[in-house]
Amino acid sequence: SLSFEEGALVEPLSVATHACRRAEVKMGCRIFICGAGTIGLMNLLVAKAMGAAQVVISDLSSDRLKLAKEMGADYTLKVEKETAEEIAQKVKAALGFMPDITIECTGAEICMQAGIYATRSGGVLALVGLGHEVANIPILHAILREVDIRGVFKYCNTWPTAIDMLASKRIDVKPLVTHRFALKEALKAFETSKKGVGIKVMLKCDPNHLGQ
Repeated sequence: SLSFEEGALVEPLSVATHACRRAEVKMGCRIFICGAGTIGLMNLLVAKAMGAAQVVISDLSSDRLKLAKEMGADYTLKVEKETAEEIAQKVKAALGFMPDITIECTGAEICMQAGIYATRSGGVLALVGLGHEVANIPILHAILREVDIRGVFKYCNTWPTAIDMLASKRIDVKPLVTHRFALKEALKAFETSKKGVGIKVMLKCDPNHLGQ
């Protein structure tokens, strides 16, 4: 009961499902998501489906944040030249509270730092994005406030859940597909993806289905 495009997005949806499980997302929690790319937006969808009361999501791109808002984000935060602590303060101002959970989806050092500063004492910081092997983070803040830092690597036993969520229409991933190209336009599709335009770029083997 899934379209080919939905099937192609089961893998990133599985990543988000595993991340939200690792972070112990539950009904009523408040969440900060760093990064509004594919994985960040998937985490937005899964967190909302699991009962998150409020989600604020940050990114450098206004276009991505606009899409995030359309997909259910309660608040968006455009990051420019703020420090990690300033980002954390803006997250708190948006939610009215420090988030229970931060899901970091960029791998950028400043976002890891902001995640520690932003998350409430006793909360969870889930690291999904893969950055450099060594990162400079305010570990003392995490220790003194007992912020649990949890690594997330790909997924584990999540594909059936991801497929069920799509089949039951609890989650709509179709807005993530922003560009479609016929197979003969593969080079143009890769160039579009390289430029960072849109979110997901699809290559279609059947030219009659470019609009699906």
